[in-house]
Amino acid sequence: MTDSSMARRAPELRDWLKTLHDSDRLCIIQPGTELKHTIAGIANRMDGTKATAFPDAGGTGITVISGLLSDRSWMAEALGVKSSELVKAFQRAAASPLPWHQVDNAACQQIIVEDGDLLGRLPIPVHNEFDSGSYITAGLLIARNPRTGIQNVAIHRLQVSGPRELGVLLLPRHTLAFFNEAESTGADLDVAIVVGCSPSCLMASQAILPIDHDELEVAGALNGTPLAVTKCIGSEIRVPADAEIVIEGRLLAQKRAPEGPFGEFPQYYGERAERHVIAVDRITHRENPLFHTIVGGALEHLLLGALPREATILSTIQASFSNVKAVHLTLGGVGRYHLVVQLQKRNRGEAKNIIAAAFAAHYDIKHVVVVDEDVDIYDERSVAWAIATRFQADRDVIIIGGAQGSKLDPSTDDGFGSKMGLDATVPFGAPEFKFTKIRVPGEMEIDLDTVIAPHAELSAIL
Repeated sequence: MTDSSMARRAPELRDWLKTLHDSDRLCIIQPGTELKHTIAGIANRMDGTKATAFPDAGGTGITVISGLLSDRSWMAEALGVKSSELVKAFQRAAASPLPWHQVDNAACQQIIVEDGDLLGRLPIPVHNEFDSGSYITAGLLIARNPRTGIQNVAIHRLQVSGPRELGVLLLPRHTLAFFNEAESTGADLDVAIVVGCSPSCLMASQAILPIDHDELEVAGALNGTPLAVTKCIGSEIRVPADAEIVIEGRLLAQKRAPEGPFGEFPQYYGERAERHVIAVDRITHRENPLFHTIVGGALEHLLLGALPREATILSTIQASFSNVKAVHLTLGGVGRYHLVVQLQKRNRGEAKNIIAAAFAAHYDIKHVVVVDEDVDIYDERSVAWAIATRFQADRDVIIIGGAQGSKLDPSTDDGFGSKMGLDATVPFGAPEFKFTKIRVPGEMEIDLDTVIAPHAELSAIL
């Protein structure tokens, strides 16, 4: 919808950077950092503790930023919720999206470049050792359904293959469905790539939604107000008005070219293969834009994929099992493959049904562990304890062979593999005392500051 009045806009990327800086969570690096490997190396060294900013990266005059959402608590803070409410907030936003609000004279179109080449204009890094070249890794690729006109937003890896050409890995999701629809008629598919946007847009881009649901509307719901968008110059695609950089182009029908290898979230390389191609038509950007890059396999990469999946998976499972309390995609499982489910157990065999429901919720899930309410699903040691003391392999394991999995899991045959579920809940009908966790009464209420003798000498006790 279009409205000439100014709605309250979603929090901008620059506001979040200021928050990080003011709380000593942003490290500003000396100007001129080398684009090949050095930016990624520094960002990795700071991963999870501080975001990084690289002024005049590679001598381009543009600042590269990374690590903006490399902690779950940062994600919650960026949305204005408690960490414990993060998944629920995302569930609510995905269930009740807000239509966007269109504006003119958007910041993302302050500068229009019709003929500039990608590497001559933008500071696009090379991350890992065997990456095939420079990659745009934090670009929100936006496309429209050729039949309905409804948008999809996702992050795809984008290899700089030429001055005005990008190679793109399209997995079997909505962007590929839109392209296949267009290509079947011989047409290209218009796309826009947004680099540098608000934390809510970044998180919303990873929402797992049915086809023909625009993730930019989820971004609006995350903020409680419609997102300000603007129309691209060369297409009907709408992009966040406050974005830093927008690359307009077309996914080319009947054209494929080599793409990869590239260091992916499983912390292995996605192989080189013939893949889809984007022709770049123009670049628009703010004055003095910021270029966001996500280092492959770093915490920002893992967490951005994990949180939205947790919200969707939880909603899917709770539709049949209301006694499922929470789910967690572990970092040890690269934020995609290992799911822990917390259950208030009611019936014999229920945990195994929930394992089946989890596998149906997303094909990337490879291993599922179901635990009781007394297990902290965010603490991998606590989960391992439940497996060690409540699980028996001949009784509590489910193995499914010949299943669809992640194509980026190198242990599969191009995504064809197996899955395993572990029921690590207390056996149904077991005597209550047998599985009662040990506890020291009053332990957590002790005020350590009042009981520690701060100036005591060892000689007093020897």
